[in-house]
Amino acid sequence: MKHLKSSAEDLRELFDQNITMRHIAEPLTSFDADYPASAVRLFMEDRDYDVVGVRHDGLVSGYVKRSDLDDGTLGEHICRFVSSDRLPDTTPLVDVFEALRDSSHVFVLLLGQVGGIVTRGDLQKAPVRMWLFGLVSLIEMQLLRIIREHYPNDAWKSLLSDGRLAKAKDYHNDRRRRNEAIDLADCLQFADKRDIVLATTELRSTAGLEPKGSGERLLKDLEKLRDNLAHAQDIVTGYWPKLVDLARDAEVLLRRCEAAVVLPIVAT
Repeated sequence: MKHLKSSAEDLRELFDQNITMRHIAEPLTSFDADYPASAVRLFMEDRDYDVVGVRHDGLVSGYVKRSDLDDGTLGEHICRFVSSDRLPDTTPLVDVFEALRDSSHVFVLLLGQVGGIVTRGDLQKAPVRMWLFGLVSLIEMQLLRIIREHYPNDAWKSLLSDGRLAKAKDYHNDRRRRNEAIDLADCLQFADKRDIVLATTELRSTAGLEPKGSGERLLKDLEKLRDNLAHAQDIVTGYWPKLVDLARDAEVLLRRCEAAVVLPIVAT
């Protein structure tokens, strides 16, 4: 039996302590409060900025939205910060996701002062993509673990179509020719693991994938996310705020799978 050496806690430890909000933030461009609003609007349109900061006495005290600017000074259009739109630069990525659920941006606190901004577009950056890919990969590893434990000696084979099983065998033979020490279960694709788990009442229940239809949608969404991440596709446009819920549900699923203790089937 192969033992997994990675877990949700390992992933959280890696990202919460080492890769946080500051790794995807951008500096917040800011102007003095007495600056002409019309000039700043032209500046923002030229750079496609939606928000810039407003300074009083050298410190950023609020922000303005491009859509609000017309005549007068920036100070006349200022929006004051509230606690919910400011997060410390050490905030874990999962909490940034939640903060952006209903807001297009969130500000970054550096040494107690607003100095950066994160928008939904910043969630396309490498640190976020690595976190999500790691999350889905760990889920896939756990699905394989519970399949192995419940179906020893490749007893899962009867749950796959002839075509899917043939593909797994072809892949296995190819890798064996390259002297890779793997078994047939190692050659299952994400879709194969999904189908085996969903076809098994005990595994479905243990992993929290009931009802079956909801479990199938979740695993298909995770597979699609994994494919988009692997091929550097957009993961935000058209997926928001579904992506927030998917990341949250993925963490819950991973923890359920990690805690799952399954018994092997008894041959009859």
